[in-house]
Amino acid sequence: MNEKLAACPICNRSGENRFLEGEDYFLSRETFTITACSSCGFRYTNPRPTEESSGVYYQTDEYISHDAAKGGIIPTLYGIARYFTLRSKFRIVKRYSPGKTLLDIGCGTGEFLNFCQTKGFDCTGVEPSDKARSFAQKTYNLEVKSDFLTEVNQNRQFDCITLWHVLEHIHRLDETFVKLTKLLDKKGVLIVALPNSNSYDALHYGKFWAAYDLPRHIYHFTKDTLKTLAEKHHFACVKIIPQTLDAYYISMLSEKYQTGSSNYVKAFFHGMLSNWKGRDPQLGHSSEIYILKSKIV
Repeated sequence: MNEKLAACPICNRSGENRFLEGEDYFLSRETFTITACSSCGFRYTNPRPTEESSGVYYQTDEYISHDAAKGGIIPTLYGIARYFTLRSKFRIVKRYSPGKTLLDIGCGTGEFLNFCQTKGFDCTGVEPSDKARSFAQKTYNLEVKSDFLTEVNQNRQFDCITLWHVLEHIHRLDETFVKLTKLLDKKGVLIVALPNSNSYDALHYGKFWAAYDLPRHIYHFTKDTLKTLAEKHHFACVKIIPQTLDAYYISMLSEKYQTGSSNYVKAFFHGMLSNWKGRDPQLGHSSEIYILKSKIV
């Protein structure tokens, strides 16, 4: 079941232009449309699956971000990349967090939280997938809630809240930011990682760009539109950090969607080119990490 948005999720104004039409190359082969707000330029899937019906688009063993033990070349490469990104993410949290209470929204099977836990952090997770949540709880003995808005005690305060490629999935955007503001310590840091739909690889692959991930991704951020959303909820962006490994992985999937073959050499070339061109602030990298701090004293 789909729903049609009458107004932009960020600026709440009506008026949009069709930006791109693409398929769910990963699972359903259904066609979806991305529109761009004619006022603020924000790109979003419209119509989109309702929050209640969206779960069917995740119900596959091939959704490897929630499968810690899947075999094959792509999951293996994903696992290698995750090994390095876990350590990179931790270094970012350690550098910017003023303390050691951490909430990770969309924690999946819990590898990142477990790594932070072994480094002395007091960790809590949120994960809607029953399978992934159960794995995190049983394997790593983590505290993991199923729903952010209803299950996380809003009287708690966290030094750091992370959303690693999660915000683009969340239907209730404003409600989520309101609660994030309540949960974050006044000196705390909000860390948000997102695909960048202005990047070179997004422009190169067009509708085949894997990070559109229709219809699981219902928002398609750029640097400017993420900053607009942050400002709306009284957050300032103090730093943007590129996720350079993502360009190679996304290019590999995009090649497969476009040609039917992973084309590792071409994927590596376009991933490398995307990282090189990502130095241009008008483009940016394939994925970006935003360090946000509250402007409310």
